Formats: sequence, C-alpha cells, structure tokens
Amino acid sequence: MDFIEICSKCGGKCCFEARPPISNKRLKILMENGIGPEFVEFGKYKHLKLKNDGYCVLFENGKCKIHKIKPETCVAGPITFDIKGGKLELYIKKETICPLVKFLKENEAVFREHLKIATEKIVELIKELDNGELEEILKIEEPETEKILEISLKELL
Repeated sequence: MDFIEICSKCGGKCCFEARPPISNKRLKILMENGIGPEFVEFGKYKHLKLKNDGYCVLFENGKCKIHKIKPETCVAGPITFDIKGGKLELYIKKETICPLVKFLKENEAVFREHLKIATEKIVELIKELDNGELEEILKIEEPETEKILEISLKELL
C-alpha cells in the first residue's frame, strides 16, 4: 500500500471540519482553476468553506476535487505547525486521526521526504499570510499531535 492508496481509502478524515488557510497567492491559483470566491470564507483568515455535512466544500466522492492545487496545509498533512518563541514547531497527527501516520512512521525515507515537502509548504504559507491571519490560525488547537521538529524561524524566513 502506498501514500495515495492510504489517503483514498481513508474517507477524508482530514477533510472533515477542515478549514485550510488560503493565502492570496493560493486564492489566485484556485480562481485561475475555476474555484471561485464562493468556496472561500473571508473572515479573520481566508479558508475553504465547509458543506452542511462538515466536510470541506471541495471534498467530493471520497477525495479532494483540487488535489493538484490544494492548500499548503492540505499538502503538508498529517503534519501541522505552530510558532512559539521564534521557532516553527512541526507536529504529526496521531494514527487515530490519520491512517497515513502509521505508513510514514514505518517508512523512514518516505517520512523524511514528506517532512521536507510539508516544511516547504508550511513556510510558503507563513510567508504569504499577513500577521493578523497567522495569529488567528495559530489560535486553532491541534489536539492529538506529537512534536517532531523545531526550526528557528530566522533560518527559514
């Protein structure tokens, strides 16, 4: 079983109650690909809306409708982040939330590659957000995670 197969069989656990942040750059990419502003909630930070069933508005038939251009935090998943004391802290979700975690932990090379991509995407997002948006995103609790890495923001930004 590989990365994509695991994700496609999961049923979209990470897409339930997900409100992935959308930078202005990502919004432009989405709009250029036919995803209009009606799919985005413009509030304290821009994010994809939820459907009445609690799933991301772009989750259809068990998969992401915009897989190739999905938001940075979706690409990074099941790795998430926080910023504390001038450091970017990376966390991985627990296996109970994401079946991909077990696969990543059992395949070190794949895990390292995904961590590299996740870090790049998260840094890309952080650079694109304004301070107010980033502050709101950092208020979101991410229970059931464990810290896997800490990097000085000075090294990244």
